[in-house]
Amino acid sequence: MGVLAEDHKQLTLLYSSETTVGKQTLAYAEASDKNVLTIDVSKTKVTGTQWVEIAERLGTTVSHLVNTTHPDFVKLYGSEAVNLSTDDWVKVLQKQPEVLKGCVVLNGLECLIVENPSDIVKYLGVEGEDIKE
Repeated sequence: MGVLAEDHKQLTLLYSSETTVGKQTLAYAEASDKNVLTIDVSKTKVTGTQWVEIAERLGTTVSHLVNTTHPDFVKLYGSEAVNLSTDDWVKVLQKQPEVLKGCVVLNGLECLIVENPSDIVKYLGVEGEDIKE
């Protein structure tokens, strides 16, 4: 059992209010009839364990949650590929949440990254349906 909620009746949206994608995705989520728990990662700290669990649910690594072309990331690490440990990638997300690649949507055990705000519409479902791909 993980540390993140596994409620199929509620969507959890992790987003950054510091990004356009985050603001727009939040607007779509709030306009839906779904019960949506929103977590603004720029104001609420997500633990390292939670970031690792999110990456595992996505079938990827924490590094793939980071937009390495974001200007704030490039400013600190440059535009060349960087080799960081999982702990270091977690610290990047915790200290610079605006570099989160899109938004993370959790529904039950399912998890996905939304990089285009309007894409969340197809995952909101209707009348309590779960996320569909």
